Amino acid sequence: MQYLPMLGMGILLIITGILNLMGHIGTIHWYNRRRVSEEDAPAYGRAMGAGTLIIGVSLAAAAILRMVFDLDLFDYLTLAGIVIGLALMLFAQLRYNRGIF
Repeated sequence: MQYLPMLGMGILLIITGILNLMGHIGTIHWYNRRRVSEEDAPAYGRAMGAGTLIIGVSLAAAAILRMVFDLDLFDYLTLAGIVIGLALMLFAQLRYNRGIF
């Protein structure tokens, strides 16, 4: 039961990532997407969506595996997913938004 919030957050991030991958960048804060041009919006959405999806999948997978096996090893899966997802999101911010903020 203690991993259900982690699983819920993972599922929420998976849904948000899928929406962003489909081109709906409205879920990204306006301040983070204010300098993204119209022609770059689909690529920006795909990159941000992929980062969000990676984080969500790592959280959900680690929560499910922790519920089944209860090993601390799966914390490294979560950490790796968060680092990779944030790196992808940082790349999207720097490339399409021309800066982090």
